[in-house]
Amino acid sequence: MKTIVFHGSTRVNGNTEYLTYHAVPKEKGTHIYLRDCNMIPIIDQRHDENGFDAVEDQHKDLIDQMLLHEAIVFSTPIYWYSMSGPMKTFIDRWSQILRDPSYKHFRGELSKKKVYLIAVGGDTPTIKGLPLVQQFNYICQFYNMSFEGYVIGKASKPGEIVKDKAALRAASTLIR
Repeated sequence: MKTIVFHGSTRVNGNTEYLTYHAVPKEKGTHIYLRDCNMIPIIDQRHDENGFDAVEDQHKDLIDQMLLHEAIVFSTPIYWYSMSGPMKTFIDRWSQILRDPSYKHFRGELSKKKVYLIAVGGDTPTIKGLPLVQQFNYICQFYNMSFEGYVIGKASKPGEIVKDKAALRAASTLIR
């Protein structure tokens, strides 16, 4: 199964990346680090007469890459009980893609995807991360994607994820 991973962390080699590599090793999938991508936040023009203005950034390139894969892994630290800013920007811009005439196939193609979530937080994340899981579940429902599962790890300081043996085990069996 061709797998693409969207890393939402702004920290290089952080806890979330470490946990994610247990699910999808670097050599086993396409890894995109959103922190390294030029993405402009959405300007909501859904109801403008002329629709969305064209945006010159890397977002469509990311969409094109995503559509080539069967499985999508969203990897994000839990920031204030939600996804990271880069991840949110990436997904927010899907509203613009939905209205792009050259992406009429977008919704239909997404409905064929399997989705996984990997998240790491420091403050009782297995409970406080549940709204994030539900958020991704709703995103999947909207696009009729199959939400296959998730792993939530516990870590605050750099390197602490190695102590969360349960999350590491769960990540290593998340994608089959």
